[in-house]
Amino acid sequence: MSSEAKTNNKVKTILVSQPKPEGDKSPYFDLAKKFKLKIDFRPFIHVEGLSAQEFRKQRIQVLDHSAIIFTSRNAVDHFFRLCGESRVTVPETMKYFCMSEAIAYYLQKYVVYRKRKIFVGERRFSDLMPLIKKHGGERFLLPSADKLKEDITRQLEDSEISFTRAIFYRTVISDLSDLEEVKYDMLVFFSPSGIKSLFHNFPSFVQGETKIAAYGTTTHKAIEEHSLRLDCSAPTPDYPSMTAAIASYVKGAGK
Repeated sequence: MSSEAKTNNKVKTILVSQPKPEGDKSPYFDLAKKFKLKIDFRPFIHVEGLSAQEFRKQRIQVLDHSAIIFTSRNAVDHFFRLCGESRVTVPETMKYFCMSEAIAYYLQKYVVYRKRKIFVGERRFSDLMPLIKKHGGERFLLPSADKLKEDITRQLEDSEISFTRAIFYRTVISDLSDLEEVKYDMLVFFSPSGIKSLFHNFPSFVQGETKIAAYGTTTHKAIEEHSLRLDCSAPTPDYPSMTAAIASYVKGAGK
């Protein structure tokens, strides 16, 4: 990926290191239209599910647990996929604790929604913890990727919740070799894994005048550790979303 110097600081082309939003409604589409930007989407990392054989090596029995904690839709998909492949029938008595309403809604793809079995947080894991504590007598299973925010397991451990973390899928670096000669004014990242993917695909990457935007403190830290320059950051009190931060930067850079 090229990072050669631009003739000015204006941002006209942006690469977002995530899949393209589904449908025709997205803040990114509004951003592109408002500022006449070319915004491309390309996931720098992707998810691959473990095989049933790989999962069995963890020696974890799903039916030893009475409740499941879901922190993402990927966790939902791969939990039920592996249960199917392993011929595990999830009992109707199983309780589900979902970190957000979107995850709970997605869960209906696999189970019949009953309020007595599905408990929903607002958005953050800390919002879900009071519900988990209220049902502290359950044996919880936490399906996750190979990488999981330490804060999640720490909150469970600090509250002395009986839980088992099980890896159901892994995060894999995507092949970006076709972008070798492509130039963008701004790259947008959302995780340290995205930064890792950048240097895995382009070991000789030099930032130069390429702008880097990033969401989240762990992503910001990864950028610093790789001696990159963070030009546009979120969330902040003024710019809670990545698109709001980019819009502000683009307006300033275009002056």
